[in-house]
Amino acid sequence: MPDAPDSLAPVTRLDPADLIERLRAATGTDLELIGPLPGGQVGAALVRWPDGHDGVLTHWGDASDESWARIERTAELLDIARDAGIPAPRYELVTRLPDRIAVAQERLPGEAPSRVDLALVEQLVAIAGRGAGLLRGRPDVPAAELYLLRSGPGFCLHQPLAQYDDRTRRLLDVVRRTGAASPHRMAGDDLVHMDFHPGNVLVDRADAVSGIVDWDGVGRGDHRFALVTLRFDLAVPGADAQARSARSAAARWLDNRIDDLIEPATLRAYWAHMGLRLVDWAIRHHGPDDVDRWLTVAASRLG
Repeated sequence: MPDAPDSLAPVTRLDPADLIERLRAATGTDLELIGPLPGGQVGAALVRWPDGHDGVLTHWGDASDESWARIERTAELLDIARDAGIPAPRYELVTRLPDRIAVAQERLPGEAPSRVDLALVEQLVAIAGRGAGLLRGRPDVPAAELYLLRSGPGFCLHQPLAQYDDRTRRLLDVVRRTGAASPHRMAGDDLVHMDFHPGNVLVDRADAVSGIVDWDGVGRGDHRFALVTLRFDLAVPGADAQARSARSAAARWLDNRIDDLIEPATLRAYWAHMGLRLVDWAIRHHGPDDVDRWLTVAASRLG
């Protein structure tokens, strides 16, 4: 099925001041805007509650019954994650507005890592592993879909690749052929963070991971998928030679772990998903340099 025309537009970013005013009108909640938080593709803002503690304000782009049920389930899954030692935030306020759902969540301690290196990646691999088996007995949590044969809901869109150039059309052909030979959904009963990379990580002053954020896409599946997401992110170059060297060393180590842990057919499906996801997003939100980067990473294992 072709994508609807409006589905090809960039995802709307958060306007925190407007959302705070709408929350105040709807619920009487008096949040103070501190400022936008760095990173992220849709946006998040640091806010302060009347009692002085900080929170993080985000939103979901529609207010459908399906989205409301999904966000309620996400809050439950974050409780499960914390019980397993995964440093995930609590949802402190969830409000359904006419056109979206506003979420104010706990501000976890720590800051974004200033350095991405092997020590950080080793910690993240261990944290991803804590999700193993956490959703046994939770058939209500749908298995994560890979969207290799059809577009996803606002991401993993096929049409941008079909329209952009010959290289992206070739990748789309590989993605679809991989999808025809693979299950449509991830197998497993693990808790999976679907966007697991250093941009969604906080660390303390000793560089120990203190928080994992951005759980909007959490689902049931295979915790090893998070390693593939992380590996793609390591292809982003560092700001200087030292940072690039640290990322490269971490990437080589993670490549070996991935080869040891994930069988080739499963890895190919996960790699195709990430190639589709990031090339589509780069076409709609970034530019040619990012498209080139993700095409190169995708081709490294898809041929």
